[in-house]
Amino acid sequence: MFYVYVLRSKIDREHYIGSTNDLRKRLAEHNHGKVFSTKLSKPFELIYYEAYRVEKDARSREHNLKLRSRAFAQLRARLRASLET
Repeated sequence: MFYVYVLRSKIDREHYIGSTNDLRKRLAEHNHGKVFSTKLSKPFELIYYEAYRVEKDARSREHNLKLRSRAFAQLRARLRASLET
């Protein structure tokens, strides 16, 4: 399986979108400062994820969420309660 995920920093409350084939390992890497783009904002909590059978589908969804603000806005609207806590 391949996953697209949304993390939220417990420090600055910013969101990070990524994709991986091992969600638990990737979350641990983020929280241990092993990911350059997020190491200053750790620790993170997993807010949301989607699972895909094919990596291409997961990468396409990740790209869509990162580069199309409307796609992420729609996801935020669906997750309103989860994002507020």
